[in-house]
Amino acid sequence: MGTLRGASVLTGFMALTVPLMPVQALLLRTHAGAARRFPHWYHRQVCRLVGLRLHVEGAIAQGKPVLVVANHTSWLDIPVLSAVAPLSFVAKSEVGSWPFVAALARLQRTVFVDRKRRSSVGETASEIMTRLASGDTVVLFAEGTSSDGNRVLPFKTSLFGAVKPGGKAETVAPDAVVQTLSIVYTRLRGIPLGRADRPLIGWYGDMEMVGHAWTLLKAGPIDVHISIGPPMPLEGFADRKALARHSEEAVRRGVVGILRQGAHPPASC
Repeated sequence: MGTLRGASVLTGFMALTVPLMPVQALLLRTHAGAARRFPHWYHRQVCRLVGLRLHVEGAIAQGKPVLVVANHTSWLDIPVLSAVAPLSFVAKSEVGSWPFVAALARLQRTVFVDRKRRSSVGETASEIMTRLASGDTVVLFAEGTSSDGNRVLPFKTSLFGAVKPGGKAETVAPDAVVQTLSIVYTRLRGIPLGRADRPLIGWYGDMEMVGHAWTLLKAGPIDVHISIGPPMPLEGFADRKALARHSEEAVRRGVVGILRQGAHPPASC
């Protein structure tokens, strides 16, 4: 039964995705606004197809530049967060070399960063500043890697340098805000996930992606809880360390709160 479900979901995903890739490519060249919104609609369809049931508290601010700072558990975070609001991601440069995934990431205007090269980090910072100045919503996975879903790893303050350079008080745009986002996978096939089970959803360490993806496609419906903090002006933080400290505390607090109430998520969006 699991194999049949996995094959059905995979077939449906390819039938949905492949014809829409040239549509998004065209929008990127001709209509910037539509190119931002189309992936949001697309990922809502992907979540329904895969069986990802979203439970959302809070909302992403509209009509202003938003830096979303989130924890990172799985490759599933991408369709889940994209289904919450129109946004782009900051990703490690290796993602840009993954077959098929790289094409999807570029179509969603992902910002790639090579953390091994200082010059690349500076270029990435400049691109993030440009995106925020144009009113984009950009997601930063501030742990710098994914976890097993049971904890929040320490945030890397260097990743915040694009929007709050150390020792400087200026922001990329006067109305730019930061919102924290906590994401936790709470149920599998309607059964609450405990500490020992949650790593089944997480994709971390040296896990092989294709095998992990196939396992989840076969697994059945997955409930995911997203808690979004209120918008706070970026100019209210003295520097990137202050911004990182606030964000880490808020995201960890959100994750702990979800884990404690995990058996009783709010209504799906």
